[in-house]
Amino acid sequence: MNSAPADIDAVSAPPAHDSVTPSVLRGVMSRFATGVTVITVGGEHLHAMTANAFSSVSLDPPSVLCSVGHGAVMHKALTSAGRFAVNILGAEQEPLARHFADNKRTLGAAQFDDVAWAPGERTGAPLLGGSLAWLECELTAAHSFGDHTIFIGTVLAAGQTGDGQGLLFVDGRFGKPELSGR
Repeated sequence: MNSAPADIDAVSAPPAHDSVTPSVLRGVMSRFATGVTVITVGGEHLHAMTANAFSSVSLDPPSVLCSVGHGAVMHKALTSAGRFAVNILGAEQEPLARHFADNKRTLGAAQFDDVAWAPGERTGAPLLGGSLAWLECELTAAHSFGDHTIFIGTVLAAGQTGDGQGLLFVDGRFGKPELSGR
């Protein structure tokens, strides 16, 4: 016989919705804390975008995914380039995350004018200074669904460059992990 946790009666569920609207889903998903990355593409498609829709897919073959909206500049850049890098941001890199999330910033090479970076050896995509870790990837699959495309990349090279804590995003805000005992 299954028994519910003692405090289950204290939980008051909101009324069910016939359909989940984008604003309801956005609100619910904002409660899920994620790490923050900057996806970059090099060469003639030089571009960067802050993203938290990122995950590992497989260890063998080593692969990751990122989800990009169809209307984003990154969508066309990544599709055209076929290679990209993922920069995993440290807790002190909120200004960098905000810069590459700003839809009003200058695009092209100028968006990197005040940013320390070096081209990745395997992809030419910018590896951002101060990032905790990075991955260089070759685009191996793309699955369009709804208003986004899920891009899967096979990891060609990866490295860790810092020891700090990662930058988090939760409840619509950037934050730093508060870990007890550390």
